[in-house]
Amino acid sequence: MPRNAHALARESQVAMDQPGCLHATMDLYKWAFKLGPVVPGDVLLDCFELARDVRYVDMQASPYDVSSYGLSPIAVETPEGKSEYASRQREFTSRAAPLRERLIVLCDAVLAVRETA
Repeated sequence: MPRNAHALARESQVAMDQPGCLHATMDLYKWAFKLGPVVPGDVLLDCFELARDVRYVDMQASPYDVSSYGLSPIAVETPEGKSEYASRQREFTSRAAPLRERLIVLCDAVLAVRETA
């Protein structure tokens, strides 16, 4: 907390979330699943596969030994590790952008139907 430029709170989450954040990217699957039948199967599957891939990197960058899962660590405390992590964040951000947009369109459509009902 003392190193953050802003105090984070649940109330400001939407305004403060960053598309490059691994956890915000994994949340796409959570929301696709929660939206249930309004989400086409291909979108749900793409969100799941992205969340799975992000989770691997999240585990690799953690302080835990995940070698028993066949994963090598990403040493984020080194310049090389930080560079690799940032590169993976950019890759995930690019993959997530069209999925995020599709989910927004679906949510808007649900709200529009709800407002007319």
